[in-house]
Amino acid sequence: MSIPNERAGRFAQSLRMVWPEMNAPAAPRLGVAVSGGPDSLALLLLAAAALPGRVEAATVDHRLRPESAIEAADVAALCRSLDIPHAILPVTVEPGNVQEGARRARYVALAHWAQERSLYAIATAHHADDQAETLLMRLNRASGVAGLAGVRSRGWVADGDLPLIRPMLGWRRSELAQVVADAGVTAADDPSNRDDRFDRARLRKAISGADWLDVPAIAQSAAHLADADAALSWSADMEFNARVKRDPFGMTYRPMAPKAIALRVVARIVAELDDEARGSAIARLFDALAAGEPASIGALVVRPNAGGWSFAKAPARKAPKRAG
Repeated sequence: MSIPNERAGRFAQSLRMVWPEMNAPAAPRLGVAVSGGPDSLALLLLAAAALPGRVEAATVDHRLRPESAIEAADVAALCRSLDIPHAILPVTVEPGNVQEGARRARYVALAHWAQERSLYAIATAHHADDQAETLLMRLNRASGVAGLAGVRSRGWVADGDLPLIRPMLGWRRSELAQVVADAGVTAADDPSNRDDRFDRARLRKAISGADWLDVPAIAQSAAHLADADAALSWSADMEFNARVKRDPFGMTYRPMAPKAIALRVVARIVAELDDEARGSAIARLFDALAAGEPASIGALVVRPNAGGWSFAKAPARKAPKRAG
């Protein structure tokens, strides 16, 4: 299962771009999330070639399909043959939005595992096709810049302090499948990837038949949008610090920035005083205030005043008196 030097070298370069700490004198160890599908198996094989003796792997078993336990065991067997420590992490997915619940449970389990194993970072196998699919899906939902930015090449696991890196964003799905095939490894087949009940599966089929689409270019656009999102976040922090005043009843915001920045400031105020709100709700609130109309969101009442907008908790309603 040797990996050609060209591929190993390309992966090492991709990894170094998102994880410059990989060459630190302490030789930090990398955790790899491996589901058993072709993408994550390619990541495992490439990481093992680029970082011999410094890789550990984990497979999260969501227990949503009968085959999941066998697939996890197959990954464990492959890791034994590669002399890579491996753990199977069973999780329980909350009812409701299954895909979102599975994602949340997966990252929490990976964070705990990485902490126990003293790993420096977690790598996942998101690639250019994933990024392009995400951008097109969110365009179809009228997402703003933050949503269109897709997944970042580097973030944090479960909102903690453990780096989450995605070194494969410059690789195509077909390239990763070829890595696995050339290594003689059989990947697991998750039928949900072809299930038309899921938006991504339908979009994936549509893209596969549109050979005029330049998937790497679409993925690169998502990277540009991530840069723009970071710039907007920086500007929103500046606007918040300069134009928001806290008072005994809540906050007052005197906006000066363009709408894209002011929306983020309003969202931060709402989150700090009450709870996070959907972008569409924040946009409706902003439009009402810009028109000089009072509005409410969650438990907050927001009113335009001289040169600004005041945010405060709505007065508690008194319980009706019982008839004597």
